Amino acid sequence: MFEKQAAVFLYAMSPVHMGAGQAIGVIDNPIQREVHTRHPSFAGSGIKGAARHAWEQLSRSKDQITVLFGPESQSGELHAGALSFGDAQLVAFPVRSLRGGYVYATCLLALARAERLLAAVGIAARYTEGLTAPAEGHCVAGNDSLLREGKLHLEVFEYAQQPAQAEALRKAAALLAEHALGGSLAQAVPDFFREKLKRDLVLLSDTDFGYFAEHATLVEPHVRINEKTGTADDGGLFYTENLPPESVLIAPLLASRARDGKSTLEAAAVLSQCRTALDGRLLQIGGDATTGRGQVLVRIVESQP
Repeated sequence: MFEKQAAVFLYAMSPVHMGAGQAIGVIDNPIQREVHTRHPSFAGSGIKGAARHAWEQLSRSKDQITVLFGPESQSGELHAGALSFGDAQLVAFPVRSLRGGYVYATCLLALARAERLLAAVGIAARYTEGLTAPAEGHCVAGNDSLLREGKLHLEVFEYAQQPAQAEALRKAAALLAEHALGGSLAQAVPDFFREKLKRDLVLLSDTDFGYFAEHATLVEPHVRINEKTGTADDGGLFYTENLPPESVLIAPLLASRARDGKSTLEAAAVLSQCRTALDGRLLQIGGDATTGRGQVLVRIVESQP
């Protein structure tokens, strides 16, 4: 039984490859995606593993790690850890823009799901207040300077502005920027990015957002190197997909009292230790760490008593 809950915002500082483990399309190494939305996601088990590794790098005691995350698979101990991370879902996705470099694209579905998750942990985040889903081919942009002749240009597509909801979107963007990049990240993240998230959040239809979330990721070609010759293998070309930097995701974080039968740690203390170790820090998630992939900023948000 989990007694304490929080939400974890994850902000990608570099491309992130959280591998799906199987490929059915033209991309050899695709990233994880939700089946029903096709939005990129991070499995909770992967987040927990990355958090455990970060904890070990902070030289925490082995006993403490076992209490919080559970025992190693070969240890012979049989008990669950006191911490659990749920799957991370997409909130905002960077899309190349004719003006402003890029925008943080989102949709009503993504905002509503983030709002629902925050409500479940006791935080009233009114991201969707005053907003309705734009029609396909339309958008809501809070920043008029992104527009050219009343149209927003993303990649090769043109979207007509629906100005009536611009003020409501600006309020949602300010709240999201505070939740995702404020608090513990205030010193770690330059004001530029907080202000850009406030200013350049763009609301698209669920369909248009889904298109970018599936087809505007970072896909890189690689070649397999022959260990003996040190040169590329014939037919060794393969493609790896990455979630682009500046992506914003959210995941649930749950805590219970210690389950090892020895520690007396209560759920509040477990969550407090997690916050102290991870909140406001850089976490490495997913594969290709040796090439700088997977650098993600962590922001833990809790309800106020």
